[in-house]
Amino acid sequence: MPFEIDELKKIGLGLIGFGVFFTFLGVVLFFDKGLLALGNIFWLGGLVVLLGWRSTLKLFFNSSYKGSISFFLGLFFLFVRWPLLGIILEIYGCSVIFWGFGPSIRMFLFQIPGVGWILRFIYPAAA
Repeated sequence: MPFEIDELKKIGLGLIGFGVFFTFLGVVLFFDKGLLALGNIFWLGGLVVLLGWRSTLKLFFNSSYKGSISFFLGLFFLFVRWPLLGIILEIYGCSVIFWGFGPSIRMFLFQIPGVGWILRFIYPAAA
């Protein structure tokens, strides 16, 4: 099976899921510093477990220095208790780093049965 997920990748996906959940919860609870920091630790740990050390370092440091610097600067600001500035810098850094995955994500979303139909209805020229 070409897309078989082993146990280590399941743990990595779970950690990323917990990271996204705690970050969302931290933003909803008026930028709670502890939840945001915990969410970032889970997200980065899950990314390392899912991709491995070498691929994670390659993703952050070979793709875009501007995105990597802003992401890690935002992480630093989160840890020194400036959550709003930290989240803004992290969102900017993630968008710069992961910008190249946009067409792949869009094609994936168009292939999902319910979501693809809605997206084709909203954006008829994009499909």
